[in-house]
Amino acid sequence: MRRYADEVVPLAAEAARAALADARLSASAITHLATVSCTGFVAPGIDLGLIDQLELSRETRRCHIGFMGCHGALNGLETAAALAAKDPHATILMCAAELCTLHFQYQWSADNVLANSLFADGAAAIIAAAGSNILSDIWRVTAHGSFVIPGTANAMTWRIGNHGFTMTLSSQTPRLIAEHLPAWLPAWLSRHGLSVHDVPSWIVHPGGPRILDAVEDSLGLPADALVISREVLSRFGNMSSPTVLFILEVLRKSRAARPCVMLAFGPGLSIEAALLN
Repeated sequence: MRRYADEVVPLAAEAARAALADARLSASAITHLATVSCTGFVAPGIDLGLIDQLELSRETRRCHIGFMGCHGALNGLETAAALAAKDPHATILMCAAELCTLHFQYQWSADNVLANSLFADGAAAIIAAAGSNILSDIWRVTAHGSFVIPGTANAMTWRIGNHGFTMTLSSQTPRLIAEHLPAWLPAWLSRHGLSVHDVPSWIVHPGGPRILDAVEDSLGLPADALVISREVLSRFGNMSSPTVLFILEVLRKSRAARPCVMLAFGPGLSIEAALLN
């Protein structure tokens, strides 16, 4: 936790500065701050650290989303969207930062080998606002969805142990996703006038190669639908919550077709989704 306290704010600040520069905004424009992290605890936290590092207004309103796991950035997006809907003059900085490698486990077990091989450090940030006055190429968050798969509380866990946080990722997780995602996701999309085949772009959190395969096969997606998710996993590893924002950045810069579905999976076993247009 001492190392987390030392490292997480500079990492988050680097991502936040990049987001501000991309949006051509000064720090003084930010009215709200939403931070996401599940790999450490410290108070004062990332939010107050960012206020200092970025010289945000001392009246910036804050919300921290903690311990939500790999889908934390989707919860952050939903929070930012709610803040923007409540206040049309709000400009929200949402930043997800994780230091997964602090929790490298040395005890020999299949779970530890899997977690150690997948997880990495990273941070990403976005700027959200109710209007379209920031950038010409706006990606809009138009819907959110959530589904907790029953009877799967032990399929993915994240607990405080004697040598860092310990991760449990059941080998059955891909199978569980493949069984339940095709029943829930099409029904959720239909409520928004869409089917799976109406979605040309996908952002799927790469929890691991088998999870991406499970999503692709169970939904009958085209062979290239998750190529960016796989590339981000290959280049950066599973950074937990920021990872979907890395994928979003690639799609945004390439002007990918929309609508786009963002999916991530976390402890529960839970599915989080966002619809982007």
